[in-house]
Amino acid sequence: MSNKPKIIDLFCGLGGFSQGFEKAGFESVLAIDVWKDAIETYNYNRENKVAKNMDIKLLDSEMIKEITSKHHITGIIGGPPCQGFSTVGTRNVEDDRNFLYLEYYRVVKEVMPDFFVIENVKGLLTLNKGMFYDDIKERFGSLGYTIEAKILDASDYGVPQKRLRVFFVGLKNGKKFEFPEPLGYKISTKEALGDLPSLDNLNNLDEELKYNHEPLNNFQKEARNNSIEIYNHEQTKHTEQTIDIISKIKDGGSIKDLPEEFWNVRKYNKAFQRMNSQEPSHTVDTGHRNYFHYEENRVPSVRECCRLQSIPDEFIITGSKTSQYKQVGNCVPVNLAFNLASKIKTYLD
Repeated sequence: MSNKPKIIDLFCGLGGFSQGFEKAGFESVLAIDVWKDAIETYNYNRENKVAKNMDIKLLDSEMIKEITSKHHITGIIGGPPCQGFSTVGTRNVEDDRNFLYLEYYRVVKEVMPDFFVIENVKGLLTLNKGMFYDDIKERFGSLGYTIEAKILDASDYGVPQKRLRVFFVGLKNGKKFEFPEPLGYKISTKEALGDLPSLDNLNNLDEELKYNHEPLNNFQKEARNNSIEIYNHEQTKHTEQTIDIISKIKDGGSIKDLPEEFWNVRKYNKAFQRMNSQEPSHTVDTGHRNYFHYEENRVPSVRECCRLQSIPDEFIITGSKTSQYKQVGNCVPVNLAFNLASKIKTYLD
């Protein structure tokens, strides 16, 4: 058994959070998610199939004891949905939609790891005058954790994507966490995607995709790692009309730059825009329909979305194409998780 610090990943999705922590020297010994597709992707890419497709409510004391009897759990990470806290002016912790957050708390209370991390949408920090943050501080504070929270932009931490999320980090023994400083540089979409083959001239969908040339920068080099083939890099079919409209939008522009007659065709979303090749991408979401490649007249492929989430090329996304986009869009960016994990590691005895 390795002597790496062990973590549990709750609401793990395809495992971006886990990957980042593993890159920093942690080991995932259990990951759970209720979404079967995400768990299949998680396990497909790992020798140790530690992910379970299950509801967190079924993670009972017996199962927890089975894990903790084998491993000292150093940390628990995860992003429990917390929609119930968005009810304006109420603080009904019993709201059904909060039970997942309360289940996360239950597992932390039972395991009592050295640290925990909760990731969520940035609005949770200030919502209803900071009600959720107060609840975390009070609830987890009563267990002996000191909690710090901060909104982090993934593009500050080696991720070619502007993505704002709040992170709550709890440490035991009166330790007060300081979040990692931004790296001081940004990675643009072109730097992230420029070495992937064009999909414009791809005739055969089944043909094996290879890299056209050597990596052009460190990000590409790290993304490729040991990968020889390129997976999940497929064209999405658009109507001629859509392609025509996309082709009129310049690098970094949006449909709002076009004459108004284009706006109402097929009720195109006003968010319809093209990536800016010189800047990090907008937030990768689960739908992928309104955001286009900086050069080609199409939405980014699943692999390109993976790159924008700093998921390595050797990591293969399984499931239907719609599911793949959703899995990737829900993911905690790997390099952001890595930077956070590396900083947390400095607080561990």
